[in-house]
Amino acid sequence: MKRALALAALLLCVPTVMAAEPANTQAVAKADTAKGQDIATKVCAACHATDGNSPAPVNPKLAGQFPEYLQKQLVNFKPVDGGKAARVSPVMMGFAAPLSAEEIRNVSAYYAGQQAKPGAAKNKDTLALGQKLWRGGDVSRSIPACASCHGATGAGIPIQYPRLAGQHAEYTEAQLRAFRSGERTNDANRMMRTIAVRLTDAEVKAVADYVAGLK
Repeated sequence: MKRALALAALLLCVPTVMAAEPANTQAVAKADTAKGQDIATKVCAACHATDGNSPAPVNPKLAGQFPEYLQKQLVNFKPVDGGKAARVSPVMMGFAAPLSAEEIRNVSAYYAGQQAKPGAAKNKDTLALGQKLWRGGDVSRSIPACASCHGATGAGIPIQYPRLAGQHAEYTEAQLRAFRSGERTNDANRMMRTIAVRLTDAEVKAVADYVAGLK
């Protein structure tokens, strides 16, 4: 029975499920990072900093993130054919709306090329729980190890799963809660929603804090 549950949990993270739903990789390679830097400086820096290392814990660090993932998020913030955006955020929807596909490609490539500054776990009392979930999940509740998709060090898997190492704990916690409540729905095949709904408040906090200290 345990082996069956473990297999079911691991199937949530099979490589064929593209969490980032990548854009054309050739287009990313041809991005103009100088133009991307100009957009970052004029549009994004107030919240994410020019180098992508956001000083505010409620705003994600973008430095060193995979360009395909950043592109996907910006595209998802834009309404499709006048309808609802795949990812809802009044602030980000306003910033993403006027950006062209080329501008999104450029700014994503620019931030991807910046050096991410390390973070740190702050709650030593929850480190063991965070580490347990990250490395081994909880087979009894069909919760796969976070590392099975995002890597042992949180470096992610290019194109497929985003880098999480060093991310602000407050931001990671907010996103896990959003996936759990169904407020955020732009995960491929409901992958993150399926996992997050099984996590308790204490587990969400623990794994988010643990992620912040990964390098």
